Amino acid sequence: MKSGTHANPSIALAITGASGASYGLRLLEVLLETKAHISVLVSKPARIVIETETGLQLPEHAQDTQAMLAERYSAQPKQLAVFDLDQWTAPVASGSSVPRSFVICPCSGATLAAVATGASRDLLERTADVVLKERRQLILVPREMPLSAIHLENMLKLARLGAVIMPASPGFYHRPKTIEDMIDFVVARILDHLGVEYTLGPRWG
Repeated sequence: MKSGTHANPSIALAITGASGASYGLRLLEVLLETKAHISVLVSKPARIVIETETGLQLPEHAQDTQAMLAERYSAQPKQLAVFDLDQWTAPVASGSSVPRSFVICPCSGATLAAVATGASRDLLERTADVVLKERRQLILVPREMPLSAIHLENMLKLARLGAVIMPASPGFYHRPKTIEDMIDFVVARILDHLGVEYTLGPRWG
């Protein structure tokens, strides 16, 4: 086995401070139902948004958050790892242990700008930088409207670098009846790009 690879897919997920925290939490829930190894990064603004939008109050420290999320979503032992954003010794900070895919869901405008410029000021931004330089899969799920020219230029720059830009824009052809149905639509599209099978809802046709 090559260094930095796993028998099971390795996926990193970041949740930032954009509205739409439920997209990221639902994605985490579904991924943990697979055999994928999931590394999770949660920004400080995201913790505020998660509590505001869902009522879920995450602990301050990564280790406690990991235990809480593992119990909440019935993760297998060692399947889930949560890292603080100043935890520079985390595997995802190095190209020698780069995840197969990195999803930022939802992705705030500030995070979008930082990733587009290669800022690497914290572990979240560094992980995106590593994924880009190692030519792995980077998926950004912005949740903002309207979009300024700055947002659009940053998205175009990242798309040209190989990132996939997937705005949180649910479709309606499946006639959603609940908010959860609309969330699952977006999560399903992300899973398609990750190559993860799911049963979240019917496909077109």
